[in-house]
Amino acid sequence: MKIDVVNKESNVVDSVEINLPQKASNNKGVLFNRVTRTILMNNRQGTVKVKTRGEVAGGGKKPWKQKGTGRARAGSIRSPLFVGGGVIFPPRPKEYSLKVNKKEKKLAFLEAVVQRVQEGGFVVLDELKFDAPKTKEAYSMLKNLNIDKALVVLENNMRNEYLSLRNIGGISVKNIDSLNTYDLLRFKKIIMPKSVIEKINRRISDG
Repeated sequence: MKIDVVNKESNVVDSVEINLPQKASNNKGVLFNRVTRTILMNNRQGTVKVKTRGEVAGGGKKPWKQKGTGRARAGSIRSPLFVGGGVIFPPRPKEYSLKVNKKEKKLAFLEAVVQRVQEGGFVVLDELKFDAPKTKEAYSMLKNLNIDKALVVLENNMRNEYLSLRNIGGISVKNIDSLNTYDLLRFKKIIMPKSVIEKINRRISDG
């Protein structure tokens, strides 16, 4: 399937071929759910930890005597009833990671690419290059393309382009090597230079 290649002024200057299957999957909704859920859960650190009454400092001495004060009985300032005391059922470190089959992961990425291409969500530029980090130039380019929210996919050596785009509201920048199904489904517009299409084609064919 051919996709139009435009310049920074949004004029069509060329076209590029992207390798897509002729037939779409019948259960891509379930597939998207499984893969995106796995991606999001694997991003969770699960390192939250709050101390119980046995872990907080202090509290070795009884705060006041048992009877005769008119106050409620208390055995330790580490009790959850006191400010600074422990928590009764606190959150503890937990493992959230999930697994998904490689074939499902590959197929979900492919179906996400197909969906974005069919919806006209791929914006391929003939050249995406800035001589120096210039957010103003990047903003002007996006304005010419009539895009206010998008994912920009770059290659490893595109530092000036990354620095120019990263602070623009509504724009997320991602490296092609870390692009995943969730990124493609999250954004309606995917901006990339022409050279990135070759890597996407290679990824589709090689998995």
